[in-house]
Amino acid sequence: MLVLAIVLGVAWALRGHNAPNSDYKTVGVEEFNDLISNSDSVVLLDVRTASEYKEAYLKGALLIDFKADTFMTAALNQLPKDKTIAIFCRSGIRSASAAELLAKEGYKVVNLEGGTDAWIEAGKPILSLK
Repeated sequence: MLVLAIVLGVAWALRGHNAPNSDYKTVGVEEFNDLISNSDSVVLLDVRTASEYKEAYLKGALLIDFKADTFMTAALNQLPKDKTIAIFCRSGIRSASAAELLAKEGYKVVNLEGGTDAWIEAGKPILSLK
């Protein structure tokens, strides 16, 4: 039972549900959708790989691969600090890590809980290059 509690606690933290003093916010699909639909002051950031992006992507998303060695350099060069960064990946784990890094650089960041998996499951619009 203790092992299960530890595993769940680690998984919870990795999904961006860290301590209340977290420098970014993680929200569900509906709140994320409202954020990106109703604001000109939001940049939609996809931190998945190019191959994941080709399979399914959100309209208007900027792609900067979190796994790339150049992630932070690209992010700092391309993302405006005067806009909210609405960030996502496939499951929400990479984007939570990226959100933490960006928040430490002074960005206001909102992470999509569950990533594109949750987005698709909720029936939200997705595009494909295939």
